[in-house]
Amino acid sequence: MFDDCNVIIRPLITEQGMHFANTRSAYSFEVNKKANKSQIKNAIERIYSVKVSKVRTANCSGKYRRRGRTFGMTPSWKKAVVVLEPDYHIDLF
Repeated sequence: MFDDCNVIIRPLITEQGMHFANTRSAYSFEVNKKANKSQIKNAIERIYSVKVSKVRTANCSGKYRRRGRTFGMTPSWKKAVVVLEPDYHIDLF
């Protein structure tokens, strides 16, 4: 159904995300809204050559924004937190 590159959109590099990557081997990614946990796990294992132990997902809703008199909404997206096995890590830099 999905290609690996279509499942994973981009890694989320934040200060809190880097802290969790260093302490808990948990990495955050923006993923396709229709992808499930097993597809995310398989894509991460194939792209980065690592072993995944857990995948947690969350649907992040868009926020209302205003520019002058017009109102709009940022797009909704899906976030996945991937926890790796103890011997593996991903170099995102």
